[in-house]
Amino acid sequence: MMDMAVGVIIGGAFSNIVTSLTDNFINPILNLVTGAEVYSLQDVSKFASNFVSALVNFLIMAFVLFCLLKAVNKLASLGRKKEAPAAPTTKKCPYCLSEIPIDATRCPHCTSELPAAETADQAKLNG
Repeated sequence: MMDMAVGVIIGGAFSNIVTSLTDNFINPILNLVTGAEVYSLQDVSKFASNFVSALVNFLIMAFVLFCLLKAVNKLASLGRKKEAPAAPTTKKCPYCLSEIPIDATRCPHCTSELPAAETADQAKLNG
């Protein structure tokens, strides 16, 4: 839910950058090319400063949201228990040291017969 809210906020802030790019660069260039308007150096510097301002505002917003989301994720992970490591699914062949399935009785690489490994259930029954 929080990720979606951050996405919407970032999307809105990015639309400000696109609007600023259009208003401060693309439209003046089109006006200059078509001869509709002539701009002074002061106008060009104003366009550039407006665009840089929109860009800096976006970066500040993104950084604040990043820090906020990191804090929320850290708080959410405090109550979770760590998962137990999964049981191994492979073992090493004692003859050729290749990785083989744990239930294998013969190595597919060197074709050696493997000693029967006692499972945990069999160990309880035997001992």
